[in-house]
Amino acid sequence: MDRIILHCDLNSFYASVELRSRPDLQNVPVAVCGDPTSRHGIILAKNEPAKKFGVQTAETIWQAKKKCPELVLLPPHHKLYRQVSKEVNTIYEQYTDLVEPFGIDESWLDVTHTLHLFGGDAKALADHLRQRMKQEMGLTLSVGVSFNKVFAKLGSDYRKPDATTVVSRENWQRLVWPLPVGALLYVGGAARKILAQFGVKTIGELAACKRDALETLMGKMGVQLHDYANGLDRAPVAPAGQYTPPKSVGSGNTFAWNLTGREEFQAGVGMLAGQVAARLRRHRMKATTLQVT
Repeated sequence: MDRIILHCDLNSFYASVELRSRPDLQNVPVAVCGDPTSRHGIILAKNEPAKKFGVQTAETIWQAKKKCPELVLLPPHHKLYRQVSKEVNTIYEQYTDLVEPFGIDESWLDVTHTLHLFGGDAKALADHLRQRMKQEMGLTLSVGVSFNKVFAKLGSDYRKPDATTVVSRENWQRLVWPLPVGALLYVGGAARKILAQFGVKTIGELAACKRDALETLMGKMGVQLHDYANGLDRAPVAPAGQYTPPKSVGSGNTFAWNLTGREEFQAGVGMLAGQVAARLRRHRMKATTLQVT
């Protein structure tokens, strides 16, 4: 029997939480950002009107303001976001005990063995969750429904905001294969560059690759991505609180001044590398790929 997995993604989470107490800003471009007077002044989140101006997460405030001079800037309240995220997951847990958070604003729900308690229709349940999230939390939700985690995640990304997308056994090749390969979970910038060198630009082209060739090219990750592209993801939804090893370990920092000279650069990189190494040891892991940004 196929599993029934939902991926629930809260739309523009930080901005949406802030706007619950600022209804006067609902229809104007808004961004949540760091301190505009410091070097940490980057965009953390933006609402739908800001997206229409091309405002992007992680760009600097001055870049965003250049695109949208009328952009309203709000400071972040991280403690509030964590509390709201906890409340949202408590709602999910009323439908299944298999709820796996994926960051602060996303969660997978495995409702395979509980769906019959809620009418037996996965799409209807997803629509119900979206409506309930609006009414009780004042937030909008995009939900992907599928038979594995990767396609459920892809479904929630497929249409935003406030939408349900079903990626089924009947339609997944038609929906998934034409999409750019970067739409697939865990295909980051480095993987896209490697695949592009061999003419692989869509998920369908990745699925059509020879499995052993991908293993030679990208190691275990190549095999894993080939499985994902062919609908063969079998990863379980891990209940909240259950340990799952991280897919990657990293560390980053915006320094208070420009690093100049070899000595300052080595000190900065050394600090970040030390943090990464400590996290690897904590998880009893070793790295196979190193990326410096």
